[in-house]
Amino acid sequence: MSQDVGNTVNSTVLITGAASQIGLFLLPALGRQDTDIVALTRNIDAVDDGSRLSSSVAQFARWIEYDIGSSPDGDTGVSAEALIHLAPLATLPRLVPSFAARGGKRLIAFGSTGRYSKSRSEDAREQAFVTRTSEAESIVAGLCEQHGIAWTIFRPTLVYGAGMDRNVTLIAELIRRYRCFPLLGSSRGLRQPVHAADLAEACRLALSNPATFGKAYNLSGGETLSYLEMVRRIFVAQDLKPRFVRVPLLFFRIAMWSISRIPRYRDFNSQMARRMNDDLAFDHSEAVRDFGYAPRPFQPVAAAVKLNAA
Repeated sequence: MSQDVGNTVNSTVLITGAASQIGLFLLPALGRQDTDIVALTRNIDAVDDGSRLSSSVAQFARWIEYDIGSSPDGDTGVSAEALIHLAPLATLPRLVPSFAARGGKRLIAFGSTGRYSKSRSEDAREQAFVTRTSEAESIVAGLCEQHGIAWTIFRPTLVYGAGMDRNVTLIAELIRRYRCFPLLGSSRGLRQPVHAADLAEACRLALSNPATFGKAYNLSGGETLSYLEMVRRIFVAQDLKPRFVRVPLLFFRIAMWSISRIPRYRDFNSQMARRMNDDLAFDHSEAVRDFGYAPRPFQPVAAAVKLNAA
């Protein structure tokens, strides 16, 4: 693997999925240290009109409309020393050869700890996700080794922090609407919500750090708490008294089926309710050791409303 990455922080950095919740924090973090940022998005109109990102965030990058899925050869047309891939990991392999051909030397990408937590799921779509994500990690690592690219893969836990996620934010929306929340069993499975700003900072810290080259890291939040306590704090953050309703699995099957009719939530299923009682905790000590990763404790207040500025 090539170790000749140079001072990537002050070089051109290509960011895919730049209008995501991590991008909301990453663009200002890199832009304020004079990094030349080229940001890719599938819908540049949503960036231009401010419906996706505020102007205070969008101003840090040069934006290009590009759909990875519809591109015939994976060539973005951008020459950059580094690529930070915030889009789904399975879309990355087709980008690597052209990125390398255009001088790319450093790559950071995001997978998910879901490759582990969903491995015992009875849902076929979740099993397909596990297979797809695991294979993508192996393919990306192999391609990077082949092309002399220093790679790092981050696997975050439950991401929140900008009101753009489908976990903490959805829970907050349900609480606001119904003033109560359904639970299955004791709901004491462990969780480690991780703030999107901490993941953006992980990118910044690792970008030019040789200790992170050729490695994958689980990035969990700075606090481990039960699913029940996580939801309780979301109530409190909205100045509402926590109210829980214990319901049977059949209820969740019907509810998840109904929610899955909505395109944004089409992958929702009853296995998600079952995992309320599963421990989904991951050690991030290697990230602390290698690049000083320091995630904050769970702070759900920022998840209730989409941030308008970084």
